[in-house]
Amino acid sequence: MDRTLKCFSLLLSYPTRELQQAMPEIGAVVASETRLTAAMRRDLRPLVEEISGRDIYDLQETFVGLFDRSRTLSLNLFEHVHGESRDRGGAMVSLVETYREGGFDPATSELPDHLPVLLEFLSTRPTGEVQDTLADAAHIFAVLQARLDRRESPYGAVFAALLQLSGAKADKEAVDLMLEQPEDDPTDLDALDQVWEESEVTFGPDPNAGCPQVRDMLANMDVPITPAPHAAE
Repeated sequence: MDRTLKCFSLLLSYPTRELQQAMPEIGAVVASETRLTAAMRRDLRPLVEEISGRDIYDLQETFVGLFDRSRTLSLNLFEHVHGESRDRGGAMVSLVETYREGGFDPATSELPDHLPVLLEFLSTRPTGEVQDTLADAAHIFAVLQARLDRRESPYGAVFAALLQLSGAKADKEAVDLMLEQPEDDPTDLDALDQVWEESEVTFGPDPNAGCPQVRDMLANMDVPITPAPHAAE
């Protein structure tokens, strides 16, 4: 297992007391990861320290405000690819099938494209497949890092580290286009309720789904979606 990817999956998960208790081991794994530069390992330290020592309820409130109340910071990757289009359901089905082919059965209520779930899956996959998949998402990682850095959030370092592990350079044009999209205000709950109203994603049979590799389903990530009119509110 790729322990670093497993640790990144945990770092991007909803904070719990159990996660706090595991932070010494997680921090040790990250600090010893030779695929990351020394500077990158140092940049990850503030997040490790924050999760380790901050009040759990403050951590949870911060996490929800960042990732659950902001569509532009969503950890569901297909949100940044397909938005509300019908293609999203088919992509979900294909991703589930890919997990099953790999013998991976995530024990979670999260959607299959949830980044911590994908990282846990990738932690069991060959290095080449891991790098290809991360590279396909490189510009999304760059955008999420930039948005988190604007908010002075230590979570941004995880996305910078994923970029480094991918060995890829994010497409500047795609990054700039995505960063032009207005960001959600997590304090405007009425607007957020409207933004998150969308068609239900279902996982029924899809004759066109097939069982491609994860990287094939993420290949369209270099084409940012055009947000629905109400998504910019």
